Amino acid sequence: MTGSAAGKEPTTATASEETPLLEEKPLSEGTPHRIVTGTARAAASPWPRRFLALGLVLAALNLRPAVTSLGALMEEVRDGLGMNGTVAGLLTSIPSLCFAVLGPAAPRLARRWGPAAVVCAGLAAVATGLALRPFAGGVAGFLLLSALALAGIAVGNVLMPVVVKRWFPDRVGPMTGLYSMALTGGAAITAAGTVPLADAMGGGWRPGLAVWALLALAAALPWAVISRRPGERPERAAREAAVAGTVPDRPSGGIASEGAATGTTSERPVTGTAPKGAERAEATTPNAAPHGAHAPRSADADDARAPRITSSPTAWALAVFFGLQATGAYITMGWMPQIFRDAGVSASTAGLLAAVTMLMGVPFSFLLPRLAARLRNQGPLVVALVACGLAGYTGLWLAPVGGSWAWAVLLGIANSSFPLALTMIGMRARTGAGVVRLSAFAQSVGYLISIPGPLLVGRLYQQTGGWGLPIALLAALMVPQAVAGVLAGRNRSVEDEFRIR
Repeated sequence: MTGSAAGKEPTTATASEETPLLEEKPLSEGTPHRIVTGTARAAASPWPRRFLALGLVLAALNLRPAVTSLGALMEEVRDGLGMNGTVAGLLTSIPSLCFAVLGPAAPRLARRWGPAAVVCAGLAAVATGLALRPFAGGVAGFLLLSALALAGIAVGNVLMPVVVKRWFPDRVGPMTGLYSMALTGGAAITAAGTVPLADAMGGGWRPGLAVWALLALAAALPWAVISRRPGERPERAAREAAVAGTVPDRPSGGIASEGAATGTTSERPVTGTAPKGAERAEATTPNAAPHGAHAPRSADADDARAPRITSSPTAWALAVFFGLQATGAYITMGWMPQIFRDAGVSASTAGLLAAVTMLMGVPFSFLLPRLAARLRNQGPLVVALVACGLAGYTGLWLAPVGGSWAWAVLLGIANSSFPLALTMIGMRARTGAGVVRLSAFAQSVGYLISIPGPLLVGRLYQQTGGWGLPIALLAALMVPQAVAGVLAGRNRSVEDEFRIR
């Protein structure tokens, strides 16, 4: 897999161009230039990769504050907007709805504009939604602006594995762990800091929610720089490559082109004379027009010829596992502070307990991808995490105050199923194209599965006035989560299970 589009690199750079890290040098008369891929360019110097890693971390920090900041002030938001329990449940379901609806669009947007530009636009949407929603003046406006912020997060959720696979193909496990740590760290920071910030600013819950827009704005800046790197616009790069006399490599076997799926291309030079035995359509000249038999095949054509991801049992197992872990995670992020507050814990302490739950994901987000990558079967890890979740929910039901810190720790460990699911997505496909399709499918279907959970919890809370039934529901959902995770953790790839249509 190549890291980025690699056409003929210029040997000099203007003020608006990136100086290539490796120059192409002609080998001999009639011999193609050495093509230098994005991965090779990144390997030549550590600093570009460090800047990309910084952008990755900053983006990941913004993938949860829209949810966790709201959970810390849910009671104040409900009172301020006149929101009942069912509508609050709808509010905590919006993340899953946005991720399910908009997630599948992310690969298509990335093909058109490049992953970096799409992530940058998503962060701008996050900043806008977070800044404006506290001042919308009503429930409808608050919901719509929350959806705007979460739409930006949705594309980031799907594209983060793609970015890691594209820019760090030799370090998928460690980089997945890094951005998972940043993701959970951002969730913990907002859960613990929202109430103190709201108190410090003296304006109630509204500025306490709006302040997190600054973090998203800061994250968008490096992505604006990254999006201007050569090769970040795949379709434009493909057209330029065709004009220059190169065509994108197309893998065999019926799988969609990796470059088409991830926004990357791997080009090979084509000389003016066709090799002996080569197909006539493969021969072209450097001045050939970018159309006709040798033109790069469109992404839509590749998609139409690709096998169905729905024919893979492993893909379905991953989708169910992802959906059930997301159900528990978003209910925990949205409602856990309220559970502790209703049990008699102060608002600031409840926020700290929620932060502990999020913080537990930081070391596990670093360790689990590394451990999972060394195991042929990730099923035992799934069972261990589910056992922690069952213990945490049992304690939260029986003694929510007496053992509150222990339950927060256990539930934080259980919520580490998210980085494990992301790691399995990367391990259950052999190609970049397979990772993109599996990521989009597992996350979109998974988030659809998770939509009813927060709604049902809000309804049960409103009807019963307590947390016994909602907690029992969360504990019961851990059982099918374990089954799906064990099936998804088996050592196989989705490409082996495809049935060509």
